[in-house]
Amino acid sequence: MKQPAEFLTAEWKNLLMLNYVVSPLLLEPFVPSGTQLETFEGRTYVSLIGFEFNRTRIGGISVPFHRSFEEVNLRFYVKRGCKRGVVFIRELVPKFAVAAIARYMFNENYSCVSMSHRIEIGPDGVAKAEYSWTSGPDRCSMRIETSEVDFLPADSSLSQFITEHYWGYAAQTGGGCLEYEVKHPRWLVREAKIAGFFGDATRFYGASFKKVLESPPDSAFLAQGSEVIVYRGTRIG
Repeated sequence: MKQPAEFLTAEWKNLLMLNYVVSPLLLEPFVPSGTQLETFEGRTYVSLIGFEFNRTRIGGISVPFHRSFEEVNLRFYVKRGCKRGVVFIRELVPKFAVAAIARYMFNENYSCVSMSHRIEIGPDGVAKAEYSWTSGPDRCSMRIETSEVDFLPADSSLSQFITEHYWGYAAQTGGGCLEYEVKHPRWLVREAKIAGFFGDATRFYGASFKKVLESPPDSAFLAQGSEVIVYRGTRIG
């Protein structure tokens, strides 16, 4: 089968990942047709992920003022046959054009909000990262302080499960879903010493996910990231 055309290329860097065990009943309404929830050791996970988009090109074109920006997304994990993928519940970016194109091309729940981030590596090698969005009483942020050493996740580990899903699935208007491939090498990660979400999540994620995010994460880490390719989707179902 012919490889679909590239939709987007970029560098994804400093991926801050907060991971929460949830009831599968919370996620069932979001599962696209043709896929099923995937679990790790019998547990269902949802992840809040903040990261840097750099050197972004859409359809091979570098759009002025849209090469570097942040994204924060809330996602969970599914499978279709032997393909392991992710489904996004909500995605936030600070660029209106990026949100509009993603909604049009993939029918994903993108919104444009003001965002910022900071990454610090101390003299002791400890990394600190923060991603924040909006301001005033609606301001939300996610933060982490990590161990000093990067490592490649072990096979069959939770950190491998979270980082190594190479397909995306998005429910489509009128039924079925879009399946698209995301290609990148394996990522080095740093385990968290301290990590969490701060703020009122209700506006962006609703009351049910507010309760999840305002609890301590069940795991957290900072992934180094890499160059990525996102391919155009194929409708299934």
